[in-house]
Amino acid sequence: MSSNPFGETVVVAETGLGRYQVEARVANAAILIDEPVASGGLGSGPNPYNLLGAALGACKTMTIRLYANRKNWPLTHVQVDVRHRRADLNARDVFEADVHLEGDLNAEQRARLLEIAERCPVHLTLTRSADVHTVLLPARAASAKPAEGPSHMNCMNEACAD
Repeated sequence: MSSNPFGETVVVAETGLGRYQVEARVANAAILIDEPVASGGLGSGPNPYNLLGAALGACKTMTIRLYANRKNWPLTHVQVDVRHRRADLNARDVFEADVHLEGDLNAEQRARLLEIAERCPVHLTLTRSADVHTVLLPARAASAKPAEGPSHMNCMNEACAD
């Protein structure tokens, strides 16, 4: 096992199509990311802020599901709607998440699932802030370094601990 503290590497590169279209790859999955046509893109995929919102919504949904399954609660469906806004480049970003829970849950269970949603790893990352370190590599250097670290699933398990 590597001593590298980082998790999986996401490789993002231009596709050569359109002005802004890029492809993000992680493991065996890929997603196109782009800007809307009105902004000069091809509109071929979500923009980076859409992806942040999707990451937040996915994490909340998955963490709620994990917790409800552990408790054997009658949760039949989870949906999280996420909106993002910011006044200008120097203002704090605001993400609003509406959690929809379906199933025969009582008020205590619903309240607990909302608490769990606010403990999901991506929520905590966004609210705590993060350090971002950027390094310029020499031309034609290897773009992806395999890394190991805490998985998202491990972080969700920690969030669900009673």
